[in-house]
Amino acid sequence: MLIVISPAKKLDSGNRDWPPHYPPLSQPQQLAETRQLIAELQQLSPVEVGGLMKLSDKLAALNYSRFQQWAEPLTPSSAQPALFAFQGDVYQGLDAQQLSVADLHWAQQHLRILSGLYGVLRPLDLMLPYRLEMGTKFTTARGTDLYQFWGDSITAQLNDSLAEQAQPLVVNLASNEYFRAVKPAQLQAEVVTPQFYDRKNGQYKIISFYAKRARGAMAAFIIQNRCRDSAELHAFDADGYRYNAALSSPQKPAFCRELE
Repeated sequence: MLIVISPAKKLDSGNRDWPPHYPPLSQPQQLAETRQLIAELQQLSPVEVGGLMKLSDKLAALNYSRFQQWAEPLTPSSAQPALFAFQGDVYQGLDAQQLSVADLHWAQQHLRILSGLYGVLRPLDLMLPYRLEMGTKFTTARGTDLYQFWGDSITAQLNDSLAEQAQPLVVNLASNEYFRAVKPAQLQAEVVTPQFYDRKNGQYKIISFYAKRARGAMAAFIIQNRCRDSAELHAFDADGYRYNAALSSPQKPAFCRELE
């Protein structure tokens, strides 16, 4: 089983000491592509960075500086493991700080983070702070957006990881923007995409903020319970969600919560 999640805009800017008894930190597996992107992003001015991602002047200056200062080697003194660097809603639901050493070992083999700059990240891959959403229309030699830049390579990287799994299954907990970078027809696995609903005004609806946190909580549930197949996901009950067979299909299991 392979779990796929999105990155986050919000980042932890500080570096942390990595305990020696924790699993070893790793390097991103698609750094060759990252270097190509960085080389082209470094040609942009602060104004162009802001225009590319529709940022305020302050955020444009920050991300211009991040691109200019990006450099290898990625070391624990300069970079952070991806799972601890991202701090958005999904990661609040996942709460990496609660994971044990054994959980982190398992997650390194079974969790993947899709990234506009790094392609596919493992939880303990070192990364420098950045902002580059997958939907960004950044023209490179490969095309007019990041989907064209990454092409088949993200799918190929996931297939490499799937080859090491006992069960050929992808649990898609990523946003539509990020999973669009994956080509499901080329994946050597079944894809299951859990749906999270909250009852509001008498109807079950997907509420983005809550759904993001629930996706992170499900990722943590899978990691901590060492889930092996999609049926085991049905036991997920974090934050009041329960499996709803009536709203579910094999590819889209539904989890519902009562807000009223």
